[in-house]
Amino acid sequence: MADPSQIIQVVGALLVLAGFAAVQANRMSPTQWSYLWLNALGSSALAVLAWLGRDWGFLLLEGVWALVSWWSMGRKVAHRGDGRGHATVQEDTTEGQADGHRERSVHRQ
Repeated sequence: MADPSQIIQVVGALLVLAGFAAVQANRMSPTQWSYLWLNALGSSALAVLAWLGRDWGFLLLEGVWALVSWWSMGRKVAHRGDGRGHATVQEDTTEGQADGHRERSVHRQ
């Protein structure tokens, strides 16, 4: 039976390489969710295995790769409503409203 860590290493590497190959073949953009997920999951799995195996150089490479991938996804979520082609939701508190609720208005930029 195959060592589970070896299976995880191969799957993690295939995820990262699939995203890379798809971008190189112009089948995917490096800002697409699918690309970011492939990189985040693949490099995170490889980083954990590198840490467990005390492979510090490999941990540095995959750890940074994973952090950048997760950070990129966080930025993508944070910038959904900042006017980069998406609708922004603005909450305004109007003084004197009888019910005290906030008004929500959607503005396209």
